[in-house]
Amino acid sequence: MTQIQTTELAPGYSISRLIKGGWQLAGDHGDVDQAGARDDMAAYYEAGITAFDCADIYTGVEEMIGAFRRDYQQRHGTASLQKLKVHTKFVPDLSLLATIDREQVEQIIDRSLARLHTDRLDLVQFHWWDYSAPRYLEVAGWLKDLQQAGKIDRLAATNFDTARTAQLVDAGIALVSMQVQYSLLDQRPARQLAQYAREHGIRLLCYGTVAGGFLSKRWLGVAEPVEIANRSLVKYKLIIDDFGGWDLFQALLQTLDKIALKHGVSIATIATRWVLDQDNVAAAIVGVRRGDHLAEHTRVFGVSLDDEDWRAIAAIHARSPGLEGDVYGLERDIHGRHGRIMKYELNKG
Repeated sequence: MTQIQTTELAPGYSISRLIKGGWQLAGDHGDVDQAGARDDMAAYYEAGITAFDCADIYTGVEEMIGAFRRDYQQRHGTASLQKLKVHTKFVPDLSLLATIDREQVEQIIDRSLARLHTDRLDLVQFHWWDYSAPRYLEVAGWLKDLQQAGKIDRLAATNFDTARTAQLVDAGIALVSMQVQYSLLDQRPARQLAQYAREHGIRLLCYGTVAGGFLSKRWLGVAEPVEIANRSLVKYKLIIDDFGGWDLFQALLQTLDKIALKHGVSIATIATRWVLDQDNVAAAIVGVRRGDHLAEHTRVFGVSLDDEDWRAIAAIHARSPGLEGDVYGLERDIHGRHGRIMKYELNKG
């Protein structure tokens, strides 16, 4: 199996350049094989994918990782997971943004600690739904206090645009990473954030790199779907529409298929490799409900795109208007096309 690359987010904080995502395991996506999911975690960890991503709002996922951690250490010893890094998120509900206080922030962090069976969270990624509730700097300061108290090792954020990222930095919040959507279909991070983040020591952790599975051979030559039941695919179909529509998406898939055949890998592998090669990207998050993708995921480290590949992809991008605005700007319009499909109250209870 190919050697998994690693990178340092900060001095002494190393992660694999692929991160095992947890969103697809959330309870609101359907029934989850708990034992199978823990077995998958063990397989990924032992293969060298030693960073896992989750969130307080991913129903059941923190508990699942906590159970994996407990069971694995019981079988292999307390030192067996010394390379494991678990990245969770702090995502207060939309309805709570105007009133959340320091005690509630600490309660949510303590709940994550208990769920994950740990006495310190490796990395907490702060998300804030609505900038018009302008308390995110205050809340970030409370997270910094909890870091200084030893409950959090590293602080990060997710889906903040460049201007608000700068506000957090100027307020003294030492962010080591920013989790953003980044793919061949969505290059918004390259517009401003990547450069600002690089200049301030903030690395990018990228989700949506295969657009929920759209960037795969399964969709090559397929007619544009009229109805999509899967909320994840609805989200990424909107991205395809903004990228330039189904015909341009098919042209992209045709190009990627030729590149994939040349390198003997899948379209998804090429799509992930492209993201890993972008400026200031530390890692890509790969999330699946089943563990049969591990071998494919690891193949990304055996692929090197050549000049011909880059030119072919650039020719497609030249035909795309690109998504509007900065990182997560479209999704922040709660009443807009992208915002309407979000769930904003997943932390209740």
